[in-house]
Amino acid sequence: MNIWAKMITALRGGATEVGEAIVDTQALRILDQEVRDASEELHHSKDALAAIIARQKLAEEKCQQMREQISKHEGYATQALGKGEDGLALEVAQKIADLENQLRSEEAAAQEYAGSAKQLREAIRQAEQNIKRLKQQVDTVKATENVQRAQAAVAERHSGSNSKLQTAMESLERIKEKQAHKSAQMKAATELAQETNEDHLQRKLEQAGIVSNGSSAQDILERLKQKK
Repeated sequence: MNIWAKMITALRGGATEVGEAIVDTQALRILDQEVRDASEELHHSKDALAAIIARQKLAEEKCQQMREQISKHEGYATQALGKGEDGLALEVAQKIADLENQLRSEEAAAQEYAGSAKQLREAIRQAEQNIKRLKQQVDTVKATENVQRAQAAVAERHSGSNSKLQTAMESLERIKEKQAHKSAQMKAATELAQETNEDHLQRKLEQAGIVSNGSSAQDILERLKQKK
């Protein structure tokens, strides 16, 4: 059981490593998708805000209409009282009471819509800032990724014995070596030619009796006799 448990744990660990490797290789794509998802949610939030603001305005318009109705019916009630129509005035007063109750309900709804709109506006503002900041970070990560990829390509291209740069340097060294060898050969040939010409000239001078070809044994004996 212990062996099987360890094997299962090892497999789970391997699966986790594979999953993390996949996530790492697709990190930029995942980031782009997350930004798109956040932008889509922000778009829906703006639509919801527009709907709430529309309901708020409708509620406020109803409130204004009800205030006008209340004011008008108050005038009716006053006129009825002035004419001694107390019963009619009471009916108008009941209408006014109903309108005031509806007004309080609509005012409460309008205030609730206003509060919701205010909260949603703040949430949208925060979301826009976060998305903007996230996009900037994604752009920075992408730029860094491109730079590192280019650096890696350059490093790979110019590293190792098989790299093009290394091969070019080796070819340059071989060319320099061949040129140095050829230059040495040419110099040796020149020196040899000069030595040959000098020897040939020396022999001609000696044959003409202009220069001596060196001391002989007889010359040395004659010199010794003269000293004696």
